[in-house]
Amino acid sequence: MNTSSSPLLYHRLVRPKWFTKKYIHDQITTRFTFNDKIVLDFGSGTGANCSMFQPIHYIGIDPDEKRIHYARRQYPNHKFHVLEHGKLPVDDGSVDYILIVAVLHHISSEEIAEYMKEFKRILKPDGSFIVMEPCICKKKPVSNWFMNFYDDGDNIRSEEEYIQLFRKNEFASQVINRFRKGFFYNELFFTANPSST
Repeated sequence: MNTSSSPLLYHRLVRPKWFTKKYIHDQITTRFTFNDKIVLDFGSGTGANCSMFQPIHYIGIDPDEKRIHYARRQYPNHKFHVLEHGKLPVDDGSVDYILIVAVLHHISSEEIAEYMKEFKRILKPDGSFIVMEPCICKKKPVSNWFMNFYDDGDNIRSEEEYIQLFRKNEFASQVINRFRKGFFYNELFFTANPSST
């Protein structure tokens, strides 16, 4: 069954509320507070993560028009936009946090380098990335095989590869947690901030 073409199936089967709360929301909300902070949810999909944020301070962005329409119906108080031509519809230096959950492994390193230019443009000088991605681990070959076989993303990376993507673009990263999501997914949870060098 291909859940990627149906936002409803994706929302209910891949990102059910209990699963999203346990493995994503609880990880994030126990470590960050978002009062009066502007959050850009890059790759917001069906909007499963918007409930962590005040509607007035949340911007969801995704290239999939069907998922954006679904998110708007599900969460009418939050703002969602279709990503077009790689441009983020956000003012310069206006975002406190850029949230990226399970998105980068769907994007090539070359494309990420282009998005980084936009991220630098919109992020406040003291802004941060909050990133959670499936991660290849040397000591977990069964999980690595499962993720590569099952996941639609063609760019699942190692911890060092994810960190390097940000380092090359002058962001210093700090790993917050490494954990297992479900039975077979290795997850890397980290933050990145503009380097002081």
